[in-house]
Amino acid sequence: MKQETGQVDLLRKSGYSDKAIDYVINRVNVGEIEEPDACVAYTGPCGDTMQIYLKIDNDRVIEAKFQAIGCAGSYAAGSALMEMIKGETLEQAEKISVDEVINHLGAIPPPKIHCACLAKRTLEQTIEQYRSRTEK
Repeated sequence: MKQETGQVDLLRKSGYSDKAIDYVINRVNVGEIEEPDACVAYTGPCGDTMQIYLKIDNDRVIEAKFQAIGCAGSYAAGSALMEMIKGETLEQAEKISVDEVINHLGAIPPPKIHCACLAKRTLEQTIEQYRSRTEK
C-alpha cells in the first residue's frame, strides 16, 4: 500500500490528474479479449507499444481492452480511449480526437501527449484491420 501511495504522489507531482492516476493504478480496461473481432499492436515513435482488442457487434464497440509496454501516460491514454469508445459505432470511435482523450483524462504532463496519439493511432489501425477483414 505504501508503494502505491508513493506512485500516486509521483504521478500527481508529474502532472497527472486524479482520473488519469486512477486509470493507471487500477489498470482500467487493461487485458486481453478472448477471440476479439479485431486486434492490432502498434509501436509509436517513442518506442511504447500498445495492442488494442475489440469486440464489435453491428458496427458498434461492445468491449474494448488494451495492453501496453510503456509509461504511465500510455496506460492512462489507453484506459481513457477504451472507456470513450465502449458503446460507440466504429465511425464515432474513429472521430474521437487526441484532444478529447486528453480532456477526458483532465490532465497529463505535456511530454506525455504523444501517448494519447499512440492510443488514437492504434485504434485507427485496429478499426482499419477489422474493416479490411469484414468488408470483403
